[in-house]
Amino acid sequence: MKTRLWLRFFTLLSGFCTLASGCWLLVSALSGCQSRQLYKDSRMMLGTIVELTSADKRAAEIAFKEIARIENLLSRYKEQSEVARLNAQGRISASQETLYLFEKAGEFWQASQGAFDITVAPLLALWGFYGLDFRVPDSAEIEEARRLIGFDKIKINGNIIEFNEIGMQVDLGGIAKGYAVDSAIKKLRRAGINSALINAGGDVYCLGDKNGKPWRIAVKAGAKRGFADYLKLKDQAVATSGDYEKYFSYNGKHYSHILDPRSGRPADSGISSVSVIAADCLTADALATSIMILGEEAGRELAESFNAEVIIIQGGVS
Repeated sequence: MKTRLWLRFFTLLSGFCTLASGCWLLVSALSGCQSRQLYKDSRMMLGTIVELTSADKRAAEIAFKEIARIENLLSRYKEQSEVARLNAQGRISASQETLYLFEKAGEFWQASQGAFDITVAPLLALWGFYGLDFRVPDSAEIEEARRLIGFDKIKINGNIIEFNEIGMQVDLGGIAKGYAVDSAIKKLRRAGINSALINAGGDVYCLGDKNGKPWRIAVKAGAKRGFADYLKLKDQAVATSGDYEKYFSYNGKHYSHILDPRSGRPADSGISSVSVIAADCLTADALATSIMILGEEAGRELAESFNAEVIIIQGGVS
């Protein structure tokens, strides 16, 4: 059934950076005089706004070039990307980078007991999150789609990635953005740049410090709740996932885009948002999604196993 379904789209406000996952981060300026001029640039990439701040004017060109390369490799929307070709053909000869991402995806799938699963794409399509043609599928449709879900249905032999079921598709949205940020940071380090902040729609990495002080990141608790915490980060990543920005409502009920691949339905863990602080953005990205699905107790245990810290906000849309 489709009637009066709606989605709250991301909005870019002055001084704020939108999160593709549905929460907000504010990169706040330090008070007082700054010893070095900061160069800032932003581009529409990876389906979101990617922002870069650095005292080195070379940083933006280096970072954006690398992020574009990763996007061309892993985006399901780029026809010639390896992910798009795998989804279309069911089998590809993959590059070492794509194999690495699948290996990491498998690691998080296993560690999260199936909560993190890149094969969730058929469910996202079923609920209308790809074409923005939202609907509430019936139980039979969900069960049929779930036949295609499960990382264990992906066969990897050497450099060949192959689906075991016709109709399977993958979506690396919960891991590729973090990997793109990490890859850009590596390029900056190799260029001798030791201070920069990259914010890819809420997947943030703080390289070095900002004029001798840690980068200061404010994590917003919810749509109307103010800030949950202020983080001071140096050579660390933070990613946030939430249920209250990308969703639709039908008959007064809220349906988030964060789907539990094990049930085929939106996550129902009681968590409104979770921010994960980790050594790298890929880990923070994958854990944030996983914890939204697992709930607080299992989520904290999972984060601890990856030496990550978490900020969890309970409750629904506000």
